[in-house]
Amino acid sequence: MLLSGDNRRGLEEVFDHPRERHVSNPNALAGIRCTADAFASGRLGATLRSSAAIAMSQQLSVAIVIPAHNEERFIGKCLDACLSQTSAPDEIIVVNNKSSDNTVSIVRRYQEENPHIDIRLLNQNEHLGIAPTRNCGFDHARSQIIGRIDADSVVDTDWVETIRQCFQDSAIDAVTGPVHYYDIPLRGPIFRIDRMVRRNLHRTATDQRFLLGANMAIRTSAWQAVRHLTQLDLEDRLHEDIDLALTLFKNNFEIAYESTMVVGASGRRVECSPLDFFATRRVIPGRQRRTASRVVRHV
Repeated sequence: MLLSGDNRRGLEEVFDHPRERHVSNPNALAGIRCTADAFASGRLGATLRSSAAIAMSQQLSVAIVIPAHNEERFIGKCLDACLSQTSAPDEIIVVNNKSSDNTVSIVRRYQEENPHIDIRLLNQNEHLGIAPTRNCGFDHARSQIIGRIDADSVVDTDWVETIRQCFQDSAIDAVTGPVHYYDIPLRGPIFRIDRMVRRNLHRTATDQRFLLGANMAIRTSAWQAVRHLTQLDLEDRLHEDIDLALTLFKNNFEIAYESTMVVGASGRRVECSPLDFFATRRVIPGRQRRTASRVVRHV
């Protein structure tokens, strides 16, 4: 719809007297004038979409959660990578799970040497296991996005930046990416194969999605919505990352795969195949397999 000359002048008069409309911010006033021009020329839809994109460009807060059990060999290198990001995380949370080695003292040293970064050390001593330890870290995160890696993960320097870019899409609730194994032979070919398998799996598995615990991120709102549906898995019958992925997918949360969200990991992770989640489906209790108990999706 196009405005007549009289109507357009009327709008311009309103915008030229901001006090009458309680608009004191010059930038806001400029935006209103822009919207009026767009409305007058029939471009309002495009202008509103552009305004939404500008709003989404605000930097999202990101936490990195690292469960750790006797990880003195790896935790220092992991933290070095987290501290060398092109876009710094807002918080780094290491959750110690009954470690008997020097894991705790190493993390405390990083806290002392990096007072400008919010590095927190939590202790989860109630249960021995990755799921309750992850849950402790997720529950204590204050950021809008929770990144999750393992203690032997070495994130690429743009990992946090890539995560922030991914979640600019409000339709995405969780995201995962490829892993390369930095301490095994033929790591280059294996990385290419692994990335191809995971990408194709995400594209072709129409009834499921997957997450990789060594390299994933999730909206805090999505985690809070499904937390009570995830398995504590104290008997270690299933992979906690696959359980979370199945729970999110069954409740209509969107999981994306981002091939540029890259993490290095120890070769000890090779024992877990990206196809494991198909087998894991058989041990998910019925209450999770049913879609009737749908959780309201939060963005």
